[in-house]
Amino acid sequence: MTAQLDRLSPAPAKRQVLKSVTVRFAGDSGDGVQITGGQFTNTTAIAGNDLATLPDFPAEIRAPAGTLPGVSGFQIQFSSADIHTPGDQPDVLVVFNPAALKVHLGDLAPNGLLICDTSQFDKAHLAKAGYTANPLEDGSLTKFRLFPINITEKTLAALRSLESLSTREKQRCKNFYALGMAYWLFNRPIETTLRWIEDKFKKEPDIAEANVLALKGGYAYCEMTDTFQAVAYEIPPAPTSKGTYRNLSGNQALAMGLVAASARSGLPLFYGAYPITPASDILHELARHKNFGVVTFQAEDEIAAAAATVGAAFAGSLAVTSSAGPGIALKSEAVSLAVMTELPIVIVDVQRGGPSTGLPTKTEQADLLFTLFGRHGEAPVCLLAPATPGECFQYALEACRIAVKYMTPVYLLSDGYLANGAEPWRVPAAAELPQFPVKFETNPEGFHPYKRDPKTLSRPWAIPGTPGLEHRLGGIEKREITGNVSYDPENHERMSVLRRDKVNRIAEEIPLLEVEGDKDAEILLIGWGSTYGAIRAGCELVRARGVKAAQVHLRHLHPMPKNVGALVKKYKRVLCPEMNLGQLSVLLRAEHLVDVISLNKIQGQPFKAREIAAGILNALDGKPVKQPGASGAQGEDNHEFDSGA
Repeated sequence: MTAQLDRLSPAPAKRQVLKSVTVRFAGDSGDGVQITGGQFTNTTAIAGNDLATLPDFPAEIRAPAGTLPGVSGFQIQFSSADIHTPGDQPDVLVVFNPAALKVHLGDLAPNGLLICDTSQFDKAHLAKAGYTANPLEDGSLTKFRLFPINITEKTLAALRSLESLSTREKQRCKNFYALGMAYWLFNRPIETTLRWIEDKFKKEPDIAEANVLALKGGYAYCEMTDTFQAVAYEIPPAPTSKGTYRNLSGNQALAMGLVAASARSGLPLFYGAYPITPASDILHELARHKNFGVVTFQAEDEIAAAAATVGAAFAGSLAVTSSAGPGIALKSEAVSLAVMTELPIVIVDVQRGGPSTGLPTKTEQADLLFTLFGRHGEAPVCLLAPATPGECFQYALEACRIAVKYMTPVYLLSDGYLANGAEPWRVPAAAELPQFPVKFETNPEGFHPYKRDPKTLSRPWAIPGTPGLEHRLGGIEKREITGNVSYDPENHERMSVLRRDKVNRIAEEIPLLEVEGDKDAEILLIGWGSTYGAIRAGCELVRARGVKAAQVHLRHLHPMPKNVGALVKKYKRVLCPEMNLGQLSVLLRAEHLVDVISLNKIQGQPFKAREIAAGILNALDGKPVKQPGASGAQGEDNHEFDSGA
């Protein structure tokens, strides 16, 4: 039996070849769903498929077991071609309890595979999930291919030889049993996960052995069960350009981008933060890179983190702080101080559902107007927003480069979807990364703290303690050039205009927007940040029906590329999908006086491609665009799209 289990990729008589598949795992927050999804993702990346993921965490730290608020999910779409989203709906749903079935069943594609761990489908757990009858027995699941399997019981059977572990400890391995089943169904190798288990539990050999046996047990069960021979699939590798690739989440990419920015600028990286979902992983990741000279500071609160970051910039560090939602609001006074003192800091905002505590583990794009305007007085800043998890690396570098070149605060707007989502990422060579070495002011002759570069309008960066460069810095208005305290009305207006013009000059080096899709389309979709993949996939859906659609996407939100106005005025209709109630639409209407059609979703979940596609068709038909989840009879949606495999 051992030799048979070690045979990693046996194939049934015939595997059905598919172009793409979407799989979702779901269960209690203690069922190891995120580990299962993460390991399936890593293995799929190594197998050469293009992929996109959507981890979905419960907001409760520990909701009561078996209840709807405690359900954790992880979705992955993987393909033999280029894909842009984690998928609209799962083709395969694996659930560990009735609550997970209740929460996620509505998304499962018709005729989709439904694998249920039957161990908790008893009266008590069904009641917790709101079921009055057992859905595995009442005929309500007939439109799916149902596989009721007591995964927990089979896990215990696979581990019966491990007498050193308790029954509870063995039951906790059921996620690896289910993972083994998923590996067999899609012909994934198990070697990568075996190595991960050995490394993760090297100090707990009994736990390591239990998880290995569970993984192999699930794999062998499918191989030896005739039923599963009919649902075995193969998804060939996707074509890729040459290079070294790794699986990378947005938060990991952002942290690596900050380290790279430190190396390419020659500045030590200071990262001051207070832990907050979903930004905390950046702090965790950077804390592991002290060998690169990274200093991480976990402050006692958000205000202290931001103030310390301003101090680090004053002292000559590449100064970065991060937060999400309410933490960004708390940082606003310190950011205003950085605007007044014209010190370069980067503020990472990993947006989440709000307001207040809101939906702390869900995604949203509702901080755009706040980060643009949410400071007292005229306090202009630069705003950037990556569009994919991989782009978080690139735009972390770009944010740092702009901050030190223009001596200004820069906001980097990520969100929960980008932060936790993952994709294959080509590791760039060091020579591909921009260098922006910083030259501090050292010459006291003719030095003035607010004497400006005529091209960028940035002031000199003088490190405290440099002989002959003594100067005062603070929150009170400065006299132009000298930096002395000034209450003069005309000087205040002059300095306010200079700070505004300095930020506006960043537009001189921003690339012009390039239109993707059909150049002769009647409709232009314009988005920003993480909506890129869904917009592109939605355009592809309507294009398959013969409808022409064009797309542009903003990564630079303030200032914007110079050709934004010309583009939005060129098309008959402009549709703006956002995960808020229309904030970019407000800016475009105000600045360019165009009739922008808003397509808004604010449910804590990213757009689905078919929602974008339906919005396109309704806009072209001249009908009100239905807002996903809108109450009442707002808009209509008569367009159906099949996005499953």
